Amino acid sequence: MSYFLGMEVSQTQQGIFLCQKAFALKILNKFSMLNCKATSTPIVIREKLSSQGDFEKVCETTYRSLIGCLLYLTATRPDIMFVVSLLFRFMHCCNVKHLQVAKRVLRYIKGTLSFGIMFSKVDSMKLLGYADSDWVGSVDDMKSTSGYLFTLGSASFC
Repeated sequence: MSYFLGMEVSQTQQGIFLCQKAFALKILNKFSMLNCKATSTPIVIREKLSSQGDFEKVCETTYRSLIGCLLYLTATRPDIMFVVSLLFRFMHCCNVKHLQVAKRVLRYIKGTLSFGIMFSKVDSMKLLGYADSDWVGSVDDMKSTSGYLFTLGSASFC
């Protein structure tokens, strides 16, 4: 198997590598970001987004299409999961600021096209869990955001 549901599968002696380089290129092309300048992070540190403010509204169809594409890309790109989940909150009230952040994610993807998930062979299966949260990170409703990651062996599964 070398290609499955838009994911490239590479099987070697070291393990199995999954990536979505072709799909990422399609996204960049679809949103006219194929020739953009790459950035090293998917979001600016301590970026706060809000549904309130006097920002100009953008086409909801375009924004929703972009976020949907990015959501599918998170299957092999957990590094963009936080920012895509954050942008997903504003599907009903998207504005220019949200679209700018989404385009920054595309610029990050441009520089990291070969990123994916490697399932390596390991001698022991050790379950590890990580959790983190911010304190009152949402400007709109003053709620905190939390996240978690579980790995078994060399692979993240949740």
